[in-house]
Parts: sequence; structure tokens; C-alpha cells
Amino acid sequence: MDIERARFNMVEQQIRPWDVLDSDVLELLSSLKRESFVPPAYRTMAFTDMETPLNLGDFRSGEVMFSPKLEARLLQELALQRHEVVLEVGAGSGYMAALMAHFAAQVVSLEIIPQLAQFARENLARQGVGNVRVELADGAGIGAPGTVPGDTATPQAWDAIVLSGAIPFMPDAILARLKPGGRAIAIVGELPILSARLFTRIDRVGSNARFETIDLFETVVPPLKHFPQREAFQF
Repeated sequence: MDIERARFNMVEQQIRPWDVLDSDVLELLSSLKRESFVPPAYRTMAFTDMETPLNLGDFRSGEVMFSPKLEARLLQELALQRHEVVLEVGAGSGYMAALMAHFAAQVVSLEIIPQLAQFARENLARQGVGNVRVELADGAGIGAPGTVPGDTATPQAWDAIVLSGAIPFMPDAILARLKPGGRAIAIVGELPILSARLFTRIDRVGSNARFETIDLFETVVPPLKHFPQREAFQF
């Protein structure tokens, strides 16, 4: 397989036609070695327009890497800045964290599955990505103090929060962890309709939190574990 030709085709035939036009994002996707974050058994799928299973040898995680175009679009919509600190829920292979780390000051990525947390750490170290910290933690509780390793009694506020999986709705407790001007992005809803949704905190320091919400596009991805479900209506 011609790796560089496959990478070029991924960018030009999948990612760019999906309204990913930011030149910095396209350049990064053309240079960061996606194949190095894919489990060895699936390396030939690294540049295909589909999700990639995150199975490591005999261990079947049940998780996937997003398709390249979805990763690229989410990265573009976040519009990260060099000074910003990002929290990701769902490290997976570490690839999305590596993409975000290129534009941000630091990324903290939470992973609930020990084998994937170690896999992500190894991938990031091998690629020399030094501003990502992968923590073994359940990201469903990040609204509560102490859920993110390193939190004190006063939880850290984040410039951006990325949920790398589907959730039924965005909990207010997670939005409360955003700084003024901060953004959160997630795939929100219930099958068959899920939407990539961008939340931006637009209040100033000291005021009541207000958020602008934009639905970006529809897609389907696997759910994140342990996030709250909407209560079923009962007669």
C-alpha cells in the first residue's frame, strides 16, 4: 500500500469535500501519521472513510476511532488557540488528542478502559506528543469535583471540552466547567437522529452562565459509557 497516496486521497476525497477547508487543519491531517494510532490488525483501514475498531490483540474494547472526516470536522469547529487547555472524554487511540494538542497548550484526555488508556499513551509518546496527559478516569462525572485527576476542591475550568462519543443530552454540570468563551462539542441525541453540537459560553466572568448552541451536522457514533439518560415518560 502506498501510504502517502492513501493519506493524500483521505484528505482530498474524504475530508476536504466534507467542508473542512481550514488550511492549518488540512496540513496537520496530511502530516500527522494516523496509521500509527490504529491497532496493528486494522492498519490497512487507517485512511478509509469508516470507523476503525479499537481491538488490541485478543482484547475487544467495543470502542472505535471516528472516521477521518468526522475527526477533521470536529477539530475545525473547535477552532482551538495556542493558549487553550482542553479536556477530552474518551481517549481511544490518542489520535484526536494528538490533533488537538497541535493547536492547544495542553490536552487532558480521560479514558475509562485501562488497555485503551495505555495504548493512547504509547501512541502519543511514539509520535513525540508531549502536551497530552491521558488519565484513567470515568469522564461521565466530570461535573463533580475530583473526577478529573489533579482537580482540587475547586474544579478546573476548561477552554474546550470534547466528548468523543454520543450522549443523550449535554449535562449542565459539564457546561459549567467551561470558561467564559469556552466551547464544548459532542454528538447529542437519540437514534436515529444524532447531531454534532457546539456549545459556546458567552457570559462574562461573574454573570449567570449563558450558552449559544449550534447544530453542525448529523452523524451516528457509539455512545459514551455511564452518561445520564433521559427519564422515560410514564402515564
